[in-house]
Formats: sequence, structure tokens, C-alpha cells
Amino acid sequence: MNQSFLNQPNEAVIRMTVLDLTAFDSAPLRQDPFDFLVVKDAIQRETLESLNRDYPQIHKPTNYDPRDLSYGPSFSQLLDELDGPEFERKIAEKFGVDLTGARKTITVRKFSEPSDGNIHTDHWSKIITLLVYFNPDWNQEGGRLRMLRCADDIEDYSAEVAPLGGTVLAFRRSDKSWHGYKSFDGERRMVQMSWVKPNRFAWNAQQTARFFTHSLKRLARVFS
Repeated sequence: MNQSFLNQPNEAVIRMTVLDLTAFDSAPLRQDPFDFLVVKDAIQRETLESLNRDYPQIHKPTNYDPRDLSYGPSFSQLLDELDGPEFERKIAEKFGVDLTGARKTITVRKFSEPSDGNIHTDHWSKIITLLVYFNPDWNQEGGRLRMLRCADDIEDYSAEVAPLGGTVLAFRRSDKSWHGYKSFDGERRMVQMSWVKPNRFAWNAQQTARFFTHSLKRLARVFS
């Protein structure tokens, strides 16, 4: 079990060896239909190969807390960088938001199941959601995240992002931050990170929503 990313002091200096922050500088903030950012080559190919070797051994289609997983050193370094103050400042700067005091959640996933990808905006407690992708290639139609203009049409989108390794996608949560993807059943590696509003009520509400979502998915698998 690895816990280094959770033990990192808030103002510790982390040498960025996995994430290329210069790629974030050149990526434009897009605003149609809501604020989002797509950073290609945020992770270089040789580093991506190391990350995939060190990726946790996961056998079920669910989100895992990294504290419940075992993984190699390069993946541990990535988690440390994501959780560090330098990266948080970069995201706050790109979106023009104050993330001071915001609480962070980080989960790891390896498989998508047919029930994933339904259109939603994310829970109201979130400020920013960020996804890091790891698959070395992607030729499938499903599994490509779409930035949508409405709640009921997966074809009405302004951008489509394949979950290709090295790509980072981030968006500002709002009442119109609709997103989703066409159904895909198979390996779709990603780390999801969220900044949650800095108050106990928002945090508890977000954790409760996660619990019920995961419980419903487990029940669906039992009866499928």
C-alpha cells in the first residue's frame, strides 16, 4: 500500500518529473459550452510507459482510493505531483479560481463498464474536476469524453476527448457542465482528481453521493 501522496506537506516543494507544466501554459481555456482545458502531451511518452508499468493491478470496474492500492514509484510520483501546491497553483491560475482551502479527492480507475458515461454535470460540491489518461492508443468510438451543450443529447457536443495517455482534461463544475461518453466496456485507465468546496457540508455531501453512486453500481452488477 502506498500513501506518500497523502502525507505530503501542503507547502512542500515537489520536483515535477512526470507532469510537464509548460504544456499547461500553452493549452487554451475553452468556454464553449463551459470552462474546460485539454492538455495534450502533459506526460511524455517515455514517462507514460513507466507509469503504465507501475499502474495499480485493478480487476474491477470501480474507482479506488490510492490508499487501497499498490503501485510503483513513477505512479507514486505522479500522485505526489497532482497533490502538490505547484500543480494546484497552475490549475487555479488557468481557471481564474481560488482553490485555497479546497479539499481534494483522488481516485484511480482501470476499467469502464457499459453503465459508465451517462450525461451529468458532477456533484455541486466540486469546483474543478481533472482527469489524467493512460491508454497508449484509442481506436474505439465509445469512451471518448464529450463536452455537451445539454442534458439529453450525447451528439450535441463542442469537443470530444479520447482517453489517450498523456492527455489531461480539466473543467470547472457548473449547472451546465454536462459531459459524458458513448458506452464502452473495457480497459480505460484514468486518475480522477477533484477540488471540493472548503466546507464540511460540501465535503460530506460529496462523499455521501459517491457512496450511493458506487452502491447502486454494485447492485446493478449483481442483477445484470
